[in-house]
Amino acid sequence: MRSAFQLAIVAITSGVLMAASGSAQSRPIASIEEVVSQPAFQRPPGQKEIVARKGQSLENKTLLRTATPGRMQIRMSQGNRSFRMGGNASLQINGNTINHRSGQVIAWIAPGGSGLRPLQIRTRIATAAIRGTTLFIDDQDDKIIFLSWEGEVSVNADSGEAFSLSGGQVLTYDDSTATWSGPLPLTRKQAMIRRRKSQLLNGFQAPMETMPEVEAVLSQAPIKAGP
Repeated sequence: MRSAFQLAIVAITSGVLMAASGSAQSRPIASIEEVVSQPAFQRPPGQKEIVARKGQSLENKTLLRTATPGRMQIRMSQGNRSFRMGGNASLQINGNTINHRSGQVIAWIAPGGSGLRPLQIRTRIATAAIRGTTLFIDDQDDKIIFLSWEGEVSVNADSGEAFSLSGGQVLTYDDSTATWSGPLPLTRKQAMIRRRKSQLLNGFQAPMETMPEVEAVLSQAPIKAGP
C-alpha cells in the first residue's frame, strides 16, 4: 500500500498536470481586433452568447455571429491569419479551420505567414484552402460564391470536384441545380464595383495587410476590360 506521503505527492502531481492541461486548453486562439458595427456576438464553448467587443480573447471552438449591419475583424494568434465577417454571418473557429455556416467572410494570410500550413475555410458544400491569399466567401442560401481577391486558392467540394482559383477569379455553386460554374475571371467593371461596394473591404480601421496585392490584381490581367 502507498504511504500517506506518496498519496499526497500523487495528488499534488495530478493537480499540477490538470491545471497545466486546463491552461493549455483555455489558451486564446484568436482575438477580436475591431468591431465596426453591431450586432456582433461571440459564444465561448459551453457558455452563453455575449456581445462581441474589441480586445476580447477567443478560445478554440468559439462561435462568432453577426447580424446586419454587424461587422468585425478577428486576428488569429498564429500564422499572420485574419478574417472579417458580416452580412448575417455565422462561423466557428476550430484550430486552423474556420467552419463557415452562413453570410460573408473574407480571410487572408499576411506576408510572412504563407510558409505555414494553409488556413482552411469549411463551408456546407466545400473546403477552401488559402496560403498567402485573400479569399471572399458569400453564402446566400441559394448559392455560395468563392472569390479570390489575390493569390491561389484551392476549393475541394464534398462531392469530389476540385477547383483552383487565381486572383480575380470567382467560383459559384448553385443550390437549385447542384452545379458549379467557374472559375471565371471578373471583368474590370465587375471587380471595381465589388471593390467599391464591399462592406468587408471598406470601413475598417484595423489593417488588411494584403490590400496592396488586392489593388494590384484590380489593375492587372486576368481581369478583362468590361463593356
